[in-house]
Amino acid sequence: MLILWGLSTLALAEEPLPRTPETFEVAGHKAFVYAAPQPAAGKPWVWYAPTIKGLSLVGRKAYYEGFLREGISIAGYDLGEVRGGPASSARFSQFYDEMVKRGWSKKPILLGQSRGGLMMLAWAMRNPEHVQAFVGIYPVCNLTQWPLKNKELTLADYQMTEADFRSKLAELNPVDNLKELAAQKVPMFIVHGDADAAVTYPDNTGLLKQRYEAAGGPITVKVIAGEGHQATPSFFECTELIEFVKKQAKTPR
Repeated sequence: MLILWGLSTLALAEEPLPRTPETFEVAGHKAFVYAAPQPAAGKPWVWYAPTIKGLSLVGRKAYYEGFLREGISIAGYDLGEVRGGPASSARFSQFYDEMVKRGWSKKPILLGQSRGGLMMLAWAMRNPEHVQAFVGIYPVCNLTQWPLKNKELTLADYQMTEADFRSKLAELNPVDNLKELAAQKVPMFIVHGDADAAVTYPDNTGLLKQRYEAAGGPITVKVIAGEGHQATPSFFECTELIEFVKKQAKTPR
């Protein structure tokens, strides 16, 4: 019996992982789910952004295998080049509702890479009770920095003139709206390079850390010295990030 049990466990560990996702549409936009062969209790999932014509995170072997082997599925919803506006956040909520309807956890782990950080943080600040944790890979956190270098797309997503957008920054900007996430004690883990010229550390993760800690929220930041907005092992083979996700998937909230 013990030998058979051991063989069975080994077989599960070696069960092939999905190489193509389950896809479905929500309100005319495509959703992607890479389901873990043996979902962990509660069917935890990582909600990754940005998702544009596919789920690029699955190309990162350390994360893809590290999450799915632990029973943590990976999903995303392709809204294209959105910037966290109220309307696009509302569409993300439609995707969230559909995932919950399909049996996935009511509290996903949000993982935002670069501009995906803004997408996920904007949704999180509007839905703090539905967030298990936030993970960032050099995430955009601040509407006044990178998004205003890309005004056309940002203003289109917020459906505002620049004057109106600037006048309402305090109610729209994730770094200005952390109180409810902190009250929920939503854990955060972020890895960011101190030489990032595109999404600068002080104006994004550094500011988020300062304000989230001041509000009483739990946050861990790993700063990578000398690296910027790069696809290096520091950002895509981060063992601390994997361990954080695994811990959060097992922690009732």
